[in-house]
Amino acid sequence: MELNDFIAYVKTGALLESEEIHEFMHQMSEEARRITFQLNSSYHTQEEIRQLLSQLFGYEVPASLNVFPPLYSDFGKNIHVGENVFINACCHFQDHGGVFIGDGCQIGHNVVFATLNHCVEPEKRGITYPAPIHLGKNVWVGSNATLLQGIHIGDNAIIAAGAVVTKDVAPNTLVAGVPARPVKKLADTEKHQ
Repeated sequence: MELNDFIAYVKTGALLESEEIHEFMHQMSEEARRITFQLNSSYHTQEEIRQLLSQLFGYEVPASLNVFPPLYSDFGKNIHVGENVFINACCHFQDHGGVFIGDGCQIGHNVVFATLNHCVEPEKRGITYPAPIHLGKNVWVGSNATLLQGIHIGDNAIIAAGAVVTKDVAPNTLVAGVPARPVKKLADTEKHQ
């Protein structure tokens, strides 16, 4: 299986259950671990970090991307970041289904992006299925938040620290809690108080 074939397959949302798919996922996981171990093992300048992330993501990342390692990924080739994105330390990307981060997003410490889910039936629980996570522009994700598969977060939204996002979030909305629920509608130019 080739990367483009896998990416096209996961876009269908079909089960990831064949031996060929599992073998490909394992190979990609080994490559991602090799790169992230290198990224996380010592100090690197932001330029060096971007070079390593370009290897991990499979394209040249924007020069405006700013990341504080460590960063963890078990696939790597389905993470897409816009301009002026900041990702703080200890974030986890389970990106098989695709993680799309819009321009100007701020990602706090220990945020988890989980694009795979498991079948419910006990005999099929080892089988997973993918769905992407999309963040619009200028989204702020607070520390220790978990974003689950298939969600869309609208422009300028805020995800409170510790929230577990299981459903789409409207633009200009603050959500909090487990599961995350709307707390407040944000003005387009809300000021810090």
